[in-house]
Amino acid sequence: MKLTMPRFDQARVLVLGDIMLDRYWAGPTSRISPEAPVPVVRVEQITDRPGGAGNVALNIAALGTGATLGGYTGRDEMADTLQAMLEGAGVKCVFERLDDMPTITKLRVISRQQQLIRLDFEASEFCAPGHSLEQHWSSLLEGCGALVLSDYAKGALVDPQPLIGAAKAVGVPVLVDPKGTDFSRYRGATLLTPNLHEFEAVAGRCRSEQDLVAAGEKLMTELDLAGLLITRGEHGMTLLRPGVEELHLPARAREVFDVTGAGDTVIAVLAASLAGGAPLPDAVALANIAASIVVGKLGTAAVSAPELRRAVQSETGSERGALSLDQLAVVVADARAQGEKVVFTNGCFDIIHAGHVSYLEQARKLGDRLIVAVNSDASVRRLKGSGRPINPQDRRMAVLAGLEAVDWVVCFDDDTPVSLLDVLKPDVLVKGGDYDKAGVVGWEVVEGYGGEVQVLGFVDNVSTTAIVERIQRNQGQDPSQ
Repeated sequence: MKLTMPRFDQARVLVLGDIMLDRYWAGPTSRISPEAPVPVVRVEQITDRPGGAGNVALNIAALGTGATLGGYTGRDEMADTLQAMLEGAGVKCVFERLDDMPTITKLRVISRQQQLIRLDFEASEFCAPGHSLEQHWSSLLEGCGALVLSDYAKGALVDPQPLIGAAKAVGVPVLVDPKGTDFSRYRGATLLTPNLHEFEAVAGRCRSEQDLVAAGEKLMTELDLAGLLITRGEHGMTLLRPGVEELHLPARAREVFDVTGAGDTVIAVLAASLAGGAPLPDAVALANIAASIVVGKLGTAAVSAPELRRAVQSETGSERGALSLDQLAVVVADARAQGEKVVFTNGCFDIIHAGHVSYLEQARKLGDRLIVAVNSDASVRRLKGSGRPINPQDRRMAVLAGLEAVDWVVCFDDDTPVSLLDVLKPDVLVKGGDYDKAGVVGWEVVEGYGGEVQVLGFVDNVSTTAIVERIQRNQGQDPSQ
């Protein structure tokens, strides 16, 4: 499956459901309490993070997608903390604050990267009789590309049918992270995303892949679902759709530190991808990759668009090679977001020789990523004459892309790379030759935005022009000479 990144930045998602605060107290432990046989943790770090529907919204915003979060909270300090964190991350918060219930808070005590205990602060019953999410938030559906119902069985989504109906009426897909054993509450939703345990609690024990598919097809028919995504831990994910062959995706995590919030990440990437125009199978594949990233982090965590894009590029082998300018601008931005230093050089590179290889290896050592910009065939003819290039641009780019020192290759049609420098803004501009930096085309542009210019020497007595002249001199001679 060839994956491309959706336009996350042009999408908007509405998240409704149970909002909660995840609080972490962490520190070392070296003794047992004299009061009881329990470890004593010396708390050195207190961390607050949005949980539940808040974590879903945070994951969506981390991808660059517009996220609006609605739900119930208490009228307390925890709600203030949540709203400040979420709005600081770009999430629009539309909270219904209630006087007779606390904001749901989960306090986890951690030592040596192990969770020792979890303390929950919440009302024993949902204290909002007569309140309706549909009444308060269905108007926010306008302009949304997807609606996420994040159900943690805390009471916000006791009756989600009005919300599902309102979304379907305006053509907005509804994605549900379900809870409990009564999935009939989600009848008519676009996609349900239960884990295997939740699915089997409703559909019965599945002893084989055939059992899983059959039970899923039955559930989709009964509940009028457009799809069912079953997350299966180390066995990956299974996407079921009526009348379509099932899609099994293997788990990709290499090392699992914490599965907390992984389900939130899955549904967030699904929603943002669908809202950004991705087909459902592609959205599921992206969510699967995102899950492999997030379980490698401790605690509830979000996956950023650069992280996801890099993982996709690694999966598809497209993290290097020949790119268009638009593609290159994206990966350069990702590299910069990761703190990498980008080096840029340019030339015709008509016949790749030892001088080129040595020069590019030197250039690569000046940073973390090397871009090679190649003159197009038309540009080479203007610069070198009608007999050039010897090799067309696609072949020149392919050879350069195969060199270990080169990360990305891009073609340009102008006589100079100035327009590329304006767009990409590399940290270092490199040119080979025996002149000073004032002779490097584009040096003013690079130094103008704070970059640097480097001039490297070529290997002596090696050049494309010399090679071409030697070939021409040898034409027509006896091969034995």
